[in-house]
Amino acid sequence: MTSYPAPQPDAPAVVSVRDVVKAYVGLTKPRIIELLLITTVPVMFLAAGGVPGLGVVAATLIGGILASGSANTINCVLDRDIDEQMRRTRRRPLPRHAVSPRSATIFGVVLGVLATIELGLFVNWLSSGLALAANLFYVFGYTMVLKRRTVQNIVWGGIAGCFPTLIGWTAVTNELAWTPFVLFAVVFFWTPPHTWALAMRYREDYASVDVPMLPVVATPVQTARQIFAYSIIMVATSLALWPIAGTGYVYPLAAAVLGVVFLRESRNLLLRAHTGAEGAALRPMRLFHFSNIYLALLFIAAAIDPLLR
Repeated sequence: MTSYPAPQPDAPAVVSVRDVVKAYVGLTKPRIIELLLITTVPVMFLAAGGVPGLGVVAATLIGGILASGSANTINCVLDRDIDEQMRRTRRRPLPRHAVSPRSATIFGVVLGVLATIELGLFVNWLSSGLALAANLFYVFGYTMVLKRRTVQNIVWGGIAGCFPTLIGWTAVTNELAWTPFVLFAVVFFWTPPHTWALAMRYREDYASVDVPMLPVVATPVQTARQIFAYSIIMVATSLALWPIAGTGYVYPLAAAVLGVVFLRESRNLLLRAHTGAEGAALRPMRLFHFSNIYLALLFIAAAIDPLLR
């Protein structure tokens, strides 16, 4: 009788330090952090009426990265069940089991604590409190309550992403004013068109995990109408900064040109929806990608404006 050697257990996968670091960085969602920083630093220029101190800019950036990374990491932990099922998110660290939920939770909490302390000590406690409030709202308000329960999830949940305008302003002035609240409103009205355009592209993903994004529960025409309506309000709000902040002509000119292009893109999406186009034929990613460009250029114009007055 032929004997065979006993099967040997599989050798453990070798995980490099680089892979571990990459996984933890992935938890923080760097692309989202980039967008948040784009709405923080330009407001600091506007608040300073010129170039703000490099020290406070650096301290605010570090705190902002830590705070955003904390909220995004905990969001990954709480959403890991649906992230495993969605094409867009299944390659994130937790669905790939590159990081354990416990380790990710500890990592997220530590980042949040460091952000609160760093901003408080090196910027000011008002900015620190605003960053903490944004994180708590994103985790408990949006991720745990709104996201899976209401079609208005991203409308009200998007408030957390508006806080960087307030944080950037208070980092320089240590007080609130109407100007950052106008920019807060711009980001608030920008968020639904930006997110719903992406959700139109990945409608089936959201439907498969019962997340009631507007494109899941409404027709393409109804969704596109909402996007166009929010776009109109967003552009009008962006122009309101001119008289309220007393900017020069660089900002309103940029806001007008960018606004016209944004409205054209959102209107074209609505027209395609009216023709009965669905899925890829709707080309919602055109608006999604331009929305990123729009926000970046609008805030850059807000930063440049005081330098040219």
